Amino acid sequence: MRWPMWMVNILEKVLPARKLEVFVGESLPSKLPWRNLVVLRDAGDDWSVGMRCPCGCGQAIELALIPEAKPRWNLYAEQGSPPTLSPSIWLREGCHSHFFVRRGRVEWVRKTGNPRWPR
Repeated sequence: MRWPMWMVNILEKVLPARKLEVFVGESLPSKLPWRNLVVLRDAGDDWSVGMRCPCGCGQAIELALIPEAKPRWNLYAEQGSPPTLSPSIWLREGCHSHFFVRRGRVEWVRKTGNPRWPR
């Protein structure tokens, strides 16, 4: 169930910033955390990051971090600081969410001319 946008925005302001959870392995865990991002690490290298869609639909999102991948994302996270991803994340299927993750917070991209947004 996708949450109303007003509720998503309120939760984003009152809940703590998202954190990184590190997993060593070849795939994301079968159950992703509700808010936090999961980074997959192998031999000391981060190669993928995953999260649940922040709109509330529950869709799993996996983003490649390795330079050879297209598209690819950059993950910026100092030890203990909230993560930032770039570029934006735009789901072309499902809920069609479009957002940035900056300093552990979701910043939504407004979709003008799209009658389905916000719900």
